[in-house]
Amino acid sequence: MCRYADQYAGEVHVAACLAFLDEAARPFDREQLDGHFTGSAWLVSADGEKVLLTHHCKLKRWLQLGGHADGDSDLAAVALREAHEESGLMHLRVEPEIFDVDRHWIPERKSEPGHWHHDVRYVIWATVDDAFVVSDESLELAWVSIHQLVDVENESLRRMARKWMTRS
Repeated sequence: MCRYADQYAGEVHVAACLAFLDEAARPFDREQLDGHFTGSAWLVSADGEKVLLTHHCKLKRWLQLGGHADGDSDLAAVALREAHEESGLMHLRVEPEIFDVDRHWIPERKSEPGHWHHDVRYVIWATVDDAFVVSDESLELAWVSIHQLVDVENESLRRMARKWMTRS
């Protein structure tokens, strides 16, 4: 996280995640009720032109794939695991460098209090054109042109799309 933090030093999400990492007793455990780390996948097609998004069951929004670390501090492995579990895609490859960081509020649900997700995102490549499978965590999945996301309302997706478009 340090190399990414150096590159995006004044970024509010990075500062919040670093502070949480220093302060939380168990930052990678879901039982850390005020918040915890999650790992997400910017899951791109083999040609790098599309990203696989989920229409999330609980949040009812289009988002990148991802989920809880469940005690695993290797967030690249978490992102890869979640991409596979949520898409059914088999031939995936993760880039080891952090692609994006985001801190967002998750509202209270049933017995779970509202809390922060400190989300670390990685580029995951689909290496072949496998057909995806919609898991029970999604209402649906869709390959979306990254060019379409550059101007969407969702600030997080817009930021990742713009980062992707400016990669060298």
